Amino acid sequence: MKSHEDLDIYKISLVLFYHIHKASLQLPKHELYELGSQIRRSADSVNSNIVEGYGRKRYKADFIKFLVYSHASCLETKAHLIKIKHIYISLLPDVDRFISDYDILGAKIYNFIQYVESNWKT
Repeated sequence: MKSHEDLDIYKISLVLFYHIHKASLQLPKHELYELGSQIRRSADSVNSNIVEGYGRKRYKADFIKFLVYSHASCLETKAHLIKIKHIYISLLPDVDRFISDYDILGAKIYNFIQYVESNWKT
C-alpha cells in the first residue's frame, strides 16, 4: 500500500461523497444550508478522516483514532439520509441505495479498524 488512494474504503467513500454532494443539491432551497450542508460535511468527513488517518499511519493510535472518526461520520451520513428519506423521498429516488452503500462502507471501515488494531506495524 503506497498511499491512501490504494485503500478500498478511501475509493468507496470518495465516490459516495460525489454522489451525496450532487444529490444534496436537489433538496429545497431552504434545506441547502441546513440538512444539505450537514450531509455534505459528514460525507466529506468520512473520506477526509481516512486520508488524515493514513497520513498519521506511523502512529498506530492516531491512525485508528481517525478511522474511528471516519466510521462515526459514516453513521452520521446514514442518519441524515434516513431523515431525507422520510421528509423528501420524492426528491432523491436513490436514497435507499445510498443508505445501503453507507451500511456497506461502515462495515468495511469497521473491519479495517480491526485489521489495523491487530496487524499494523509502526
